[in-house]
Amino acid sequence: MQSEDNGGDTGAASCPNCSRSTEHEVLRRTSRGSGDDILAKCVECGEVHTIVLRPPKAVRVSATLSDGKESEARYIEVDEDEIITIGDVFERDGALWEVTRIDGDASRPYDRLGASDIRAMWAVRRDRAVVKLTLTDGEDSIASSIECEPEMVFTCGSILEVDGRRWRIRALHTGKGRTLSGSRTAGDLRRMYLHPPGTRY
Repeated sequence: MQSEDNGGDTGAASCPNCSRSTEHEVLRRTSRGSGDDILAKCVECGEVHTIVLRPPKAVRVSATLSDGKESEARYIEVDEDEIITIGDVFERDGALWEVTRIDGDASRPYDRLGASDIRAMWAVRRDRAVVKLTLTDGEDSIASSIECEPEMVFTCGSILEVDGRRWRIRALHTGKGRTLSGSRTAGDLRRMYLHPPGTRY
């Protein structure tokens, strides 16, 4: 189905004669499928040419989404001309996810890549954080975890209640090393080490 209007609008477009983006006058707009064919005239050189506007096709990108200990393989639908970069955040199933790895041909990792060239992608949930805990009381240590906002700050020496019992944060581990002082956000933490408040080190 086609429909036409006689234009009259102006806008910027690439002119084949000027070889750059210039102002164009729209002479006629014809709807074709989900897009438009626009007959336009370059205001600077007078060149008349057709501009074809079509929405980009959708492609499915294979993605592994990790939420704490749970990971699942999903397909993410994006525009084929979209550029995806490590650190990009997107919404899926009511949650926010951050891209942590992008693989192209031969499983080679890239910092950024066009969606149609991505062979696999990994992302972690970023609207909540699961922080692993090691709770040590004398000779006994148990593993646990808490769920919180990624921006929540934890400080060495502060008191934290876990399962109804008070614990003092002894050390914070970010994956780059363990620190016995200072503060870190939950999103940066790999693990926290805690002892009962009265423990001497």
